[in-house]
Amino acid sequence: MKTLNDFNFDNKKALIRVDFNVPLNDNFEVTDATRILSAKPTIIKILEDGGSCVLMSHLGRPKGFQEEFSLKHIASKVEDILGVGVTFVPDCIGEEVENAVANLEPGQILLLENLRYYKEETAGDVEFAKKLSKLGDIYVNDAFGTAHRAHASTTIIAQFFDGKKCFGNLLAQEIESIKKVMETGEKPVLAVLGGAKVSSKITIIENILDKVDHLIIGGGMSFTFVKAQGGQIGNSICEDDKMELALDILKQAKAKNVQVHLPVDVVAADDFSNDANTQIVDINAIPDGWEGVDAGPKSIKNFHDVVMDSKTILWNGPLGVFEMESFANGTIELGNSIAEATKNGAFSLVGGGDSVAAVKQFGFEDKVSYVSTGGGAMLESLEGKTLPGIAAILE
Repeated sequence: MKTLNDFNFDNKKALIRVDFNVPLNDNFEVTDATRILSAKPTIIKILEDGGSCVLMSHLGRPKGFQEEFSLKHIASKVEDILGVGVTFVPDCIGEEVENAVANLEPGQILLLENLRYYKEETAGDVEFAKKLSKLGDIYVNDAFGTAHRAHASTTIIAQFFDGKKCFGNLLAQEIESIKKVMETGEKPVLAVLGGAKVSSKITIIENILDKVDHLIIGGGMSFTFVKAQGGQIGNSICEDDKMELALDILKQAKAKNVQVHLPVDVVAADDFSNDANTQIVDINAIPDGWEGVDAGPKSIKNFHDVVMDSKTILWNGPLGVFEMESFANGTIELGNSIAEATKNGAFSLVGGGDSVAAVKQFGFEDKVSYVSTGGGAMLESLEGKTLPGIAAILE
């Protein structure tokens, strides 16, 4: 696996695919700069080597040129975070861009316009990729969030950099972190899967059953498992058409000697609202008219014990409706348990949109080993798929 450390960028122009697809408010200000911060180590390493950087990214899903999706809006934020001047060029291919790259001196940074202004980007067009490839001596992919897409700038472009392509620091870290969970992690290995639906996690569950020793199933998806085993779940969310599958997963887990841990009690509410009436009940005896919205105290204690006995932990999905303050306790307590296990030497990886949102919201970012930046890419990795953006660098 070639990384930045395999190259000396002295007097070289690095063409870097970053993921600067960041949220903006109505004033076009960046509201979460995590992805820019994540790219900083790669960019600074290249500059310190004596190289220059040409940064390319997409922003949103524009249909042709739409001013609100211009990367010019984030140029000053990128400059602030890097502590280095950034020159924005209002296109990503063509003569103006090629001239700007030709005039780029060591230590300088060029930010290209939104790649997705061209439909050829998402189409994986070879000619478009070839035009982009003229803009650098070495290609660096540091965009894990788009590594699962065979787009021109993430995958197709790599064929024009034979022997001169590598992973950036962020992408290398993502690959290593997933590898720790899926292949090399110290046992016991635990996966915590939460969220609303079993259907969205089927392929992950089936792929990780060969890799883990313990599986905690929480959140809304747990009710499908409970109902499948004959439990009364009241008005709780349930995928009735996935009950057979849930029983099959439990059977597979047993055959593979994986211990599955389901909640035993829940916080039940009489309405899906923050100020609903609540009661704590056994998960298989939820009264009609009530729905499970968070893990109960016995479940939290059980999950804590499993987490503390584990050496490698994957967390994907919340244990309750954490967006509502009244139903966030289970997710917060799980975060506390994983933080404590991490402090004691366990390796913990958090990935998937809701888990990452929870970790940020409740201040666990610096208390776990690694927080993945790529939602879809992370999930496809856990499903055992080879991501095209990664495969293109390895070829």
